Amino acid sequence: MMGAFRMVPFMGALADSSLPSTLLQVAVIHHRTAASLSPPPLLSTRRVFLTSLPMSTVLLTFAAPPLLLAAPPLPTYDPVTSSERDASSVLQRRVAEAVELLDKGREFQAKGEFSNALECFSQVATNYKDFAFSDYARVGRALALYELGDRDEAIIEMEDVSISLKGYPEVHAALAAALYADKHAPLLAENQFTIATLMDARYTDLSYVRDTKHWPPSLVASLQRFITLS
Repeated sequence: MMGAFRMVPFMGALADSSLPSTLLQVAVIHHRTAASLSPPPLLSTRRVFLTSLPMSTVLLTFAAPPLLLAAPPLPTYDPVTSSERDASSVLQRRVAEAVELLDKGREFQAKGEFSNALECFSQVATNYKDFAFSDYARVGRALALYELGDRDEAIIEMEDVSISLKGYPEVHAALAAALYADKHAPLLAENQFTIATLMDARYTDLSYVRDTKHWPPSLVASLQRFITLS
């Protein structure tokens, strides 16, 4: 093939030379034959490239584009089991019931209906004692017991709650009043009242415990005796 291309610059020279006509004819025929057998450079390159690829690649290149199928949805993962969900529902229901009883007891206390208040507070303290806020129901229960005449039980309840709710001013002020008026223990009463007033100085005001905290009349009177040392 290279020989054929080398003959091209000499074609004119061969035509004018004194070579025999037979040799000239042979040269021309050889040149034409080589030119007809050589493909164009671009076509030859493309053909060589295609024949060098694997057959699977060639088929994929000229095949129709594949259809894109939608992937199936991934299964959703719920970290909460059905038993945990049921337990959470039960817990939420119990909390709602306890809070409702606590609010109802405070409403009865504000109205002066201490028997009804005692019932509501007792239910919270007994049936929902696994909740921390049940101690606040015990404070209300102690105040109701004090008004209804069971003062020893009321003081026992106050002393117990003053430990679990240490620093809660209402229980310390109520205990101070009861210890002074009923147990004749002025020093213990003074200690409890100091804790109460350090946390909330309003417990020195009788109108506050009567009108805002809705203490029963008997406990307000005992607090007055302690404040006036009468």
